[in-house]
Amino acid sequence: MRWFKPSWQPLLAVVLCIGAGILGPMSAPEAAALADPTATLPYPWLGSKGFIFDLIIVGAALSMMRIPPLAAAFVLFVCGHAAVWLLLSGITGFEGTALLPFYLAIAAAWLLAWRCVTILSELEMPAGPARTLVRLVIPAIFGAWLLIVWEAVVRGAGIPFILLPPPSAIGARIATSLPILAADVRQTIFKAVLFGYVVGCASGFAAAVLADRFVFLRRGLLPIGNMVSALPIIGVAPIMVMWFGFDWHSKAAVVIIMTFFPMLVNTVTGLAASGHMERDLMRTYASDYWQTLFKLRLPAAAPFIFNALKINSTLALIGAIVAEFFGTPVVGMGFRISTEVGRMNIDMVWAEIAVAALAGSLFYGVVALIERAATFWHPSVRGG
Repeated sequence: MRWFKPSWQPLLAVVLCIGAGILGPMSAPEAAALADPTATLPYPWLGSKGFIFDLIIVGAALSMMRIPPLAAAFVLFVCGHAAVWLLLSGITGFEGTALLPFYLAIAAAWLLAWRCVTILSELEMPAGPARTLVRLVIPAIFGAWLLIVWEAVVRGAGIPFILLPPPSAIGARIATSLPILAADVRQTIFKAVLFGYVVGCASGFAAAVLADRFVFLRRGLLPIGNMVSALPIIGVAPIMVMWFGFDWHSKAAVVIIMTFFPMLVNTVTGLAASGHMERDLMRTYASDYWQTLFKLRLPAAAPFIFNALKINSTLALIGAIVAEFFGTPVVGMGFRISTEVGRMNIDMVWAEIAVAALAGSLFYGVVALIERAATFWHPSVRGG
C-alpha cells in the first residue's frame, strides 16, 4: 500500500457522494421529472449529476495517491471547484428546490477544498515568489468557499433576495454600478478617510511624544483619552455635522477623533518598551532625551505604532461611513447604504458593503507591507 496515502477528508467526500447517489434526486423538479418517464428533465445539470460525483470521487482518489503534494493540491482544487460550479450553475433558476443530496454534494466538494488547503499549508517552500503565491492562495480559497456556501444556501433554500442576496447578484450589481460606487469611494475614502486618518494618527503620535516627555501630560492626558475613546460614534457624528457642515470635513473630524487615541495609547506603550539596560547604555554615551528617543525608543516602539496604524485603518473607514448617516451630500458610501435600504435595494447595500470591505482590506494590507519594510529587523517579521 505504499502507493496509497489515506486522508479522512477525501474519504468522507467519497462517502457523502455515495450517500447523495443513494438518496436520489438533488432537487424537487428532478424528482418530479424522474417520476414521469416521458417528461423532459427541467434543467441541464441533471444530466451531469453523475459527472459531478465522478469529479469528486476521482479527485479524492488521486489526492490519496503517492504523488507530489503540489500535484495533489492541484487535482483537489480543480475537481472540487469544477464540481461546485456545476452544482451552483444547475440550481440557478430553480431556487428553493434543493434536496438533501444537493447539500451533501456541496459538502463533499468543500472537503476536497479543505484537503487542498491542508496540503498547501504543510508545504515547506523556500522564500520567493512561489512561497508568496501559496500564502495568497490559501486565504483566497477560504474566502471563495465562504462565498460558495453563501451562494449555495441562498439559492438552494430559496431565501428571498431582498433578505439576503447571493454573492453572484451582488457581483452583478457592482459591475453595473461602477460609476456610482467610484463616486462614493472618492467622497468617503479619498477625502474623509485619508485626511482624517493622516491628521488623527499624526496628532496622536505627537501627543504621545509630548506625554512621554512631560510626566504631567502622561498622567493627565491618558485617562482623558481612554474616556474620550469610549464615546459612541452615533453621539459624536451629529455634533461634528453641526460644527463642520454636511460635506466631508465633518466626517474627517469623526475619523480624527476615532484614530487619535489608539495612536496615543499604543505609542506611549511602545515608548516604554525599550529595556533599562539599553537606556543606561545610551546614558553612558551622554545621549540626551531626543537622541535616545530617535535612536532607541522610537525603533523599539515601531511595532506598537504600526499596530495602531493597522487598527486605525479599519476604524477610520467605519467612522466615516457611520458619520455619513447623519448628514452628507448626495454621494458617499454611508449615504448610499442608508438611502438604498429605504428603497429596498438590498443588493446595492451589499455592493457598498463589499466595496468598503475590499477598500479596508487593501488599506490594511498597504500598512502591513510598509510595516514589514520598516521593521524588517524585528523578530516578528524575521520569523515570518
